[in-house]
Amino acid sequence: MQFIDSHCHLDFSEFDLSRKEILLQARAAGVRDIVVPGVIADRWQDLLSLIKSDHNLHAALGLHPCFMAKHTQADLELLETLLVTEQVCAVGEIGLDLFIPQANLDQQLLYLNEQLALAKKFNLPVLLHVRKAHDQMLKQLRLIQLERGGIVHAFSGSEQQARQYLDLGFKLGIGGTVTYERAKKVRRLVQALPLESFVLETDAPDMPLAGHQGEINQPARVRRVAEVIAELKNISVTKVAEITSQQVKRLLFSAA
Repeated sequence: MQFIDSHCHLDFSEFDLSRKEILLQARAAGVRDIVVPGVIADRWQDLLSLIKSDHNLHAALGLHPCFMAKHTQADLELLETLLVTEQVCAVGEIGLDLFIPQANLDQQLLYLNEQLALAKKFNLPVLLHVRKAHDQMLKQLRLIQLERGGIVHAFSGSEQQARQYLDLGFKLGIGGTVTYERAKKVRRLVQALPLESFVLETDAPDMPLAGHQGEINQPARVRRVAEVIAELKNISVTKVAEITSQQVKRLLFSAA
């Protein structure tokens, strides 16, 4: 039984003193592949060096909407170059975030649309970060019409919005939130939609699971996410591992 963590920031400094151990723990828990999304251009080279050290790590590169002050037009040009020269499985983590203070939607849309255009140009899927902006994001996706879709990371929208993403060729990332009994909206969504709608993720070192509040999250805990989904859908963990891994492989690891 093998799992894929479709969203883990293994390049972040929180793992600098324990990255090897964290990876060993993940493999012991059955987590075979890990997708590592980029968030700012200054970290891309370190991320690329990391994934070259382990063939089960997979790089995505993007400019995250929560770090707008760090992004420049030159970063977009560098991104285009790296999408040609490096082995990258997706453009991401990109998106819209209207939850953060002083969110500038126009600026976020500018960077989002430039990156969506690059994904379309190179026929790559995208890893989306969306908070309080699902309708705006869906509008942009309908306009761009990506061939390969992607993943909506840490999905928190409505069932109606979820179905619209699915119709556009996207899957929904489910992580630690589902392990909290109070997360009734996400739990109902998991019960309502087919298992094929979802992929597993941790967002490590962020988004700690229930029982691990205040701790640095880690990719090994994607197994617990799978266990909770299995409980909610009354199916085996093996089935969750198999189907969610198939979705990631088809979306991110298959040749276009």
